[in-house]
Amino acid sequence: MIEAMLRDNMMIHVMQEPLWLQAWVGWMMLVNTAALLFLKQPAARVVLVAWIGNIITMGVLYEMVGYVRLLGLSHVIWWTPLAIYLWRQRAQFQAPDWFGYWGRVLLATILASLVIDYIDVVRYLLGDGALG
Repeated sequence: MIEAMLRDNMMIHVMQEPLWLQAWVGWMMLVNTAALLFLKQPAARVVLVAWIGNIITMGVLYEMVGYVRLLGLSHVIWWTPLAIYLWRQRAQFQAPDWFGYWGRVLLATILASLVIDYIDVVRYLLGDGALG
């Protein structure tokens, strides 16, 4: 049973992707998890909720459909409203401090990811579902 779980793990698939994609996934994990450093800030708490929701949703999608382009739907669902929220809160991120720097980097990361994710979801819906 444990062997089957290890064989059928989404991160195993990610680790078989090109190095640039592995680095991108690692970067997204790092920048989102960094919300824990700023929990006094309401925006960081919103990011953490979206991050946890995304992890759960992506896990459920993976169990349902496997390692396919539709996994990007998780980011579309959680990060589209998060990006809108962060954009509206962007004045908070203008300060030249660690929170401001993190907020700007996070918003840029989420927006870049959403471009990829929307393309992946559309490609899946058009019949090109395979990843990796």
